[in-house]
Amino acid sequence: MQLQRTLMAPMALVFMVFGMTGFAMPVLPLHVHHTLGMSSFVVGLVAGSQFAASLVSRFWSGQLCDRRGPGPALRAGLIAASMSGLLYLLSLRFVDSPGASVAVLLLGRALLGGAESFVVTAALAWGIAAAGPNQSGQVISWIGIAMYVSFALGAPIGSALYAVEGFAAIGAATFLVPVLALPLLRRVPVSAPNAPAAAHESWRSTLRAVWQPGLGLALSSLGFAAVTTFITLLFASRGWAPVWAGFSAFAGAFVLARVIGAHLPDQHGGARIALVSLCVEVLGLLTVALATSPWLALLGATLAGLGYSLVFPGFGLEVVRRAPAGHRALALGSYAACLDLALGTSGPMLGLLADVAGLPWVFGASALVVLLAAAMAAHLMRHTAAIPCCPREATP
Repeated sequence: MQLQRTLMAPMALVFMVFGMTGFAMPVLPLHVHHTLGMSSFVVGLVAGSQFAASLVSRFWSGQLCDRRGPGPALRAGLIAASMSGLLYLLSLRFVDSPGASVAVLLLGRALLGGAESFVVTAALAWGIAAAGPNQSGQVISWIGIAMYVSFALGAPIGSALYAVEGFAAIGAATFLVPVLALPLLRRVPVSAPNAPAAAHESWRSTLRAVWQPGLGLALSSLGFAAVTTFITLLFASRGWAPVWAGFSAFAGAFVLARVIGAHLPDQHGGARIALVSLCVEVLGLLTVALATSPWLALLGATLAGLGYSLVFPGFGLEVVRRAPAGHRALALGSYAACLDLALGTSGPMLGLLADVAGLPWVFGASALVVLLAAAMAAHLMRHTAAIPCCPREATP
């Protein structure tokens, strides 16, 4: 419980900011596809733009946290998140010109993606500094719990808001929530800046720490993209209600697995836990692809959420084990950028696949890619034993 108390403030910030993504995720495909009349490819493009923007900003946010502490990154993230809500609202002025509306919506999604990048990187840096690197796996897990609890709760709330006031309610909520989160910044500790290392050395050591776990994370995240972006369209196309049920089943299972298994990567090794989790994720995605009833689709979404839950902390612990102590935020930001790259590119690609072959193929193809991530986890498991838990850690 001491760890949870230590992480309460950064978890609260992550919960509030990612709740805005939870509001939009189940209704954004419906707004773009049904209200604006756009194709599944455009749905994927709008959803993926958020993660593409996160990719661009991850490295900046990581360097800012390493040099100045988490406070400035959190402040910038909250301001940008609030501005994204204004762009959501502005996009509604152009509903009669769907192309212009989508363009403004893309800007809002990009700004929100950058905001989330700053907030989650700063929250991870804050948590690991407060709890200590030996509990890195648990810190990553609990920050993720806050993220996905907000997703799970945000999905039905966003659907209810959308049903009452349409997408305008989503824009208003996205503007207001970061304003309510500003008082939490008083809890941010003042950090002494790290001495800057040579740029080429910090990037080289970061790439060595990140590239293999990051590749595994990127491959595994196609399942996340498939479920969070396209399962509402699958339910809607088959007349299954409520359309947000699959999304919430995924997010709820994700949170449950994190709460129960947050300690597992630290105890049994990140790569080992990632491998087991990925096998469960593949099973879930195949179940959704073959589902002939809403109950089977819900079962598949639940298995996919249970499986994907510990992939990020599992591979992330491998990053922390390899990263130099003075550049952990940069390493974690670069690692999370692999997720952004995967989600930013997979949305449009999966949308094209849905247009050409049908929605079930989105989940079947994602399962095959996640199998490659399992192979990377197996490779890391064979090559991790000789790496110390906290390399290059300064001794008091």
